[in-house]
Amino acid sequence: MATFRNRNGKWQARVQTKGHAALSKTFINKVDAERWAKQIEVEIQKGSYTNLVLAERTTFAEVIERYIAEVLPTMRGGKADFIRLKALARRPIAKLNMVSLTPQKIAQHRDERLKEIAPATVIRELSYFSSIITYARKEWGININNPVALVAKPKNPQGRSRILDAAETNALFETLRPIGRRSIWILPLVKLALETAMRRSELLDLRWDHVELGRRTIFLQLTKNGTSRTVPLSTHAIQILSEMPRSLDGRVFPVTHEVVSQAFNRARQQAGVKDVRFHDLRHMAITRLAEKLPNLIELSAVSGHKSLAMLKRYYHPNPELLAAKLG
Repeated sequence: MATFRNRNGKWQARVQTKGHAALSKTFINKVDAERWAKQIEVEIQKGSYTNLVLAERTTFAEVIERYIAEVLPTMRGGKADFIRLKALARRPIAKLNMVSLTPQKIAQHRDERLKEIAPATVIRELSYFSSIITYARKEWGININNPVALVAKPKNPQGRSRILDAAETNALFETLRPIGRRSIWILPLVKLALETAMRRSELLDLRWDHVELGRRTIFLQLTKNGTSRTVPLSTHAIQILSEMPRSLDGRVFPVTHEVVSQAFNRARQQAGVKDVRFHDLRHMAITRLAEKLPNLIELSAVSGHKSLAMLKRYYHPNPELLAAKLG
């Protein structure tokens, strides 16, 4: 039932229906108040009414911050996402309330970001937006449709295929040698990444309790895919681990994601090795492993890929070696 009253020259409409919280809104004239109340009553009767009060009172930045505080700590790779989401929470689009977060606003953000960063990074940001909004709708009662679903994503760039040659690899190793103030952990971290094809997050979460040098395996209890995986160790990988010091906290590599990024980028620049990222080490490792493990099922078991299509993106065969096999 709707009631109306005049307050200081404006009309307040109040709709109270059994089973629903009372709703009220103020209008300049009574006609608009009556029209709004009628629409609300009809939507409630049809079961199509969506309460947008909380969404109107909540900014996107507040939702992102809550997601960082409550959800991110439970996710694999959450430490790396923390910095990215904090930066997104400072963007102009984050100042909008959730109702104002329309597909047009998302598209505007996309176009502005494409002037600043690579398309792949924009795609990642849109994926963040979609995940956060969906979670807020399901878990926190932010009743809005996901606007990201109606926004065209930038064209997905071709996957990277950067493989360092022997000279580049040796130059990178040389600049990572623990001389002076350089970290003692980064060089063995890079070498083990090249030997095992493990992700950076898997390496940084690795504990000595998970390493079985006698059985030549590393057990990863929880990976990015949400499953466990046992990684076989080569003779070189065993040597790398055997020569490493043991940290007091039980971690194999007691360094942070940020420290690794800074050290790797600094070494890359000093070595004069261009256009290489830490994640490219995984591409290189899988390409090398493929020469030893031509069986794709075995290779995917080592790399942790659930689909052969994704594994194919990481495998970059040497055309000269393929030609040699053809005879």
